[in-house]
Amino acid sequence: MSSRQPGISTSDHEVTNIEPSGFWVLVDNQEFFIPFADYPLFKEAKISQIFHMVRLSPSQLHWPELDADIEIEALTHPEHYPLVYRD
Repeated sequence: MSSRQPGISTSDHEVTNIEPSGFWVLVDNQEFFIPFADYPLFKEAKISQIFHMVRLSPSQLHWPELDADIEIEALTHPEHYPLVYRD
């Protein structure tokens, strides 16, 4: 018996998993972890709101129900985008 992929992926972006500390997104065959500690807006979000992700452009992910955006470059090179939280 041989294993082969039953088809090709039609999505170039999707949320693949949510866990207690954050969630995973797949973008152009690269997987990124988005920790709730760095993106606290998502921590209180409903699961359905996190899964409802759209791609506004080749470089930007958007969660319409949360009014949240993340640049793909910030996921690829987080060291260039330090996050600073202020009360």
